Amino acid sequence: MRGKLPFPKWILNTPVKVYQTEINEDGEPVEELIFDGLCCYDEKSRQVMDAERRLVQLSGRVIVEGDILPDKLIQGYVKFGKIKRSIFRSARPHNPDGSIFSTELELS
Repeated sequence: MRGKLPFPKWILNTPVKVYQTEINEDGEPVEELIFDGLCCYDEKSRQVMDAERRLVQLSGRVIVEGDILPDKLIQGYVKFGKIKRSIFRSARPHNPDGSIFSTELELS
C-alpha cells in the first residue's frame, strides 16, 4: 500500500515566483529564482511563536507541488505580481513511499 498520493492540480491557480536569498563570500545578498509557476495561496493570517518565544503574525501560506529546492532550507521571499512577502518557515510533507508530496511556505 506504499505509493504516491495524487496531487490535486486543480487547486493551483495563483502565479507565484519564489526567490532564494543567500549571503555570498563578500557579505552581499544574492537572490536566485528557484520557482516560477502556479501555486495554491491561502491568505488566512494567524499568529505563531518563533524560536525566541516572540509572537509572529503570518500573512498566509503557499503550497507548491513537489520539492522546489531539494536538500536545502528555503530562505528568501515570494512575489505575487507586485506583492512581496518574506518566507518565515518551510515544510515538505512526504508521501507514504518517502518522496516529497509538496513544499509549503509560511509567509510573514
